[in-house]
Amino acid sequence: MSKHFGELTALDNVDLTVYEREVVAILGRSGSGKSTLVRCVDQLEEIDSGAIYLDGELLGYERTSSGLRTLSDSARRIQRRRMSMVFQQFNLFPHWTVLRNVTEAPMVAHGLSRADARRRGLELLERVGLSDKTHAYPRQLSGGQQQRVAIARAVAVEPRVLLFDEPTSALDPELVDEVLRTMQDLAVSGRTMMVVTHELEFARQVSDRCIFMADGRIVEDRPSQEFFEDPQSEELRTFLARSSHQSSRASA
Repeated sequence: MSKHFGELTALDNVDLTVYEREVVAILGRSGSGKSTLVRCVDQLEEIDSGAIYLDGELLGYERTSSGLRTLSDSARRIQRRRMSMVFQQFNLFPHWTVLRNVTEAPMVAHGLSRADARRRGLELLERVGLSDKTHAYPRQLSGGQQQRVAIARAVAVEPRVLLFDEPTSALDPELVDEVLRTMQDLAVSGRTMMVVTHELEFARQVSDRCIFMADGRIVEDRPSQEFFEDPQSEELRTFLARSSHQSSRASA
């Protein structure tokens, strides 16, 4: 698929398959197309050419005798229920409690009963280590806690695919680990995940595959161990060297 913003090519004939229960980390410099890729998958951005399929179903369009026709907004919303996105910013409703932030979508969009939604919400909040915050409001939580609530909310609708767009980039460094541990727990449980991240160690340890993007293209797509130990392109070698140098300076 391809995506343009005016004269800028954000995605240039990207071809990618993600398999069930696979964790794919998407790496690259700022402006390489990483976030645009997952936003297109979630239909937050409309692609200019190509096609996206989930479980064999074409997303965003329907085939007619005269070609492809854009789906209605309501039909797109139904498709999007099978995916969940965790953003850089937490996007929690400030006037709702933590528990309501997690339970509202399963009830409204997926028809879950209030009792079942509450049961699932409490289980998820316990899983992300926030069972004592069910009646708190977002303003009473740290950034790391808010992002863990956002992750619980994304999982609550039982999506086929979990999408993450730099979920730790808005956090103070001391809060990053608690979010990464939550994401690692999801990966171990068998969730299908596409993760845009700059956390190289997380990508190395948790993901099955790593993708390196540059100028809207996928430059390398390889198993994680090979990706880090034997980069094939000069672009990736330079990226990994610079990223490791920056991490060393930050640690010092």
